[in-house]
Amino acid sequence: MLRTIKRRNSNRQQQKQDNKKLNDPIQSDLETNAKHIKELYSYGTNKDFSVRELTAQYNKKRVNLFFYGTIVNGDKIYEAIIRPLLEAEGDKLEDIITVESIKDVTTLGDAIEEINSGNAILFIDGQTTAYSIGVAQFQHRSIGKAENESLIKGPQEAFTESLYINVSLLRKRIHDKQLITEAKQLGSRSKTELNFVYIKDLVNEDILKNLKERLDKIDIDNVRNLELLEQLIEDRPYSVVPTILYTERPDKAASFIENGHVVLLMDNSSSCLILPVTFWSFFHSQEDRYLRFLYGNFTRIIRMLAFFLTTMISATYVALATFHSSMLPPDLLLAITASRERVPFPLIFEVLIMEVAFELIREAGIRIPNPLGPTIGIVGALILGQAAVEANIISPIIVIISAVSGLTSFAVSDISINYTLRITRFLFILAAGIFGMFSLMGAFMMWFMYVASIKSFGVPYFSPLSPGFTSPHDTLFRKAIRAEIFRPGQIKPKDLQKKKKQS
Repeated sequence: MLRTIKRRNSNRQQQKQDNKKLNDPIQSDLETNAKHIKELYSYGTNKDFSVRELTAQYNKKRVNLFFYGTIVNGDKIYEAIIRPLLEAEGDKLEDIITVESIKDVTTLGDAIEEINSGNAILFIDGQTTAYSIGVAQFQHRSIGKAENESLIKGPQEAFTESLYINVSLLRKRIHDKQLITEAKQLGSRSKTELNFVYIKDLVNEDILKNLKERLDKIDIDNVRNLELLEQLIEDRPYSVVPTILYTERPDKAASFIENGHVVLLMDNSSSCLILPVTFWSFFHSQEDRYLRFLYGNFTRIIRMLAFFLTTMISATYVALATFHSSMLPPDLLLAITASRERVPFPLIFEVLIMEVAFELIREAGIRIPNPLGPTIGIVGALILGQAAVEANIISPIIVIISAVSGLTSFAVSDISINYTLRITRFLFILAAGIFGMFSLMGAFMMWFMYVASIKSFGVPYFSPLSPGFTSPHDTLFRKAIRAEIFRPGQIKPKDLQKKKKQS
């Protein structure tokens, strides 16, 4: 125990000493700078940390080059840095090195941040300024199709895990000089760059200020990706309802930016976060706008019907069949009674068995390898349902109810709101099993009031329907594209009108 305490105290003292070194200015003595950098990066033990010691031809001084060999472009380092230093003549470094970006660095802390970001740091003997040279080359997959938000009609590109490629995908779609990409470093130990993208003459400054305040409050060693960041900045971390939109589609992100929203991008995340959002944002698909007016609104009707069925059909069946059987037609009531004649469990227990079984099949289909997923899902559902009915554990009508409830949940593709619907379905079933329709309606009203009380970065969750705001009338149904005049008024953009009214 004493050894453990001594070891912890020793580690803390070493960390404090390292942190003090980070604030030290760069010395004019090359050996001193090299010694500090090598100690901080455990040179000799740290296998991919590389050091090159050279004598520059242009000024006849000794120079040291530090970089991580695994995250830089090796050819670029040799052709644009090492070779010119050994061979080229000139008056200053900027005339010798032929890379796109060279930045002055004055402290050891800044030098370390640049090395961790994939750049090379060049120290020159006799100078108190080092140079950060942009040679980063992080490995990432190529641009592919969106896996979870597939479209039939419209662009097929999806974000990748590379921050710079994701920014370029947005700039490819928005050719606006006011499109701003602002950067912020997150994490106290391992710093990760976050970019928030917005149009300067559209975005609401209060929303932007609110976002920056929340980012400043983050005090954590490392924020690896956007999925973790979402949980650190959301309004209610314990809420069943999401308040930030998560998407992997650049075209969807671009459409929100053009309406005055803010988009967050980060390395290691093949997606982005959009804020602020409302309840309706999670039900809209980008394909709704790519399809013709009637086709797009038809798909929204289907989606809203699916939302109602997946949350209410099982609970309504439990309430009616258990407490309000007189409301059912006699033939249907006799059929339900006959099918349940040999089932030993209460009706609510039957429904919960099948709902849980469906969730298990869904999770199994996601976790097992792709070629087997659909097969296991279909075969598992058929075998499980048929065996349960033949064993008189559940009645056949429960299989139909649970299948409809589960399948309609897939119509709402956004993963965050999909979990909301699945959890809400269980809450409503339990409520319906207490006092029937009375307790079910009470649970629905409480759920509705709770959701109505939520705000996303100060924006009411049910706006612009309630409270009312000027909007493009793209809430439940959308207008024809040529008839849209305004941007969403609930986020209070600087320029509310995106099209002049026809006189």
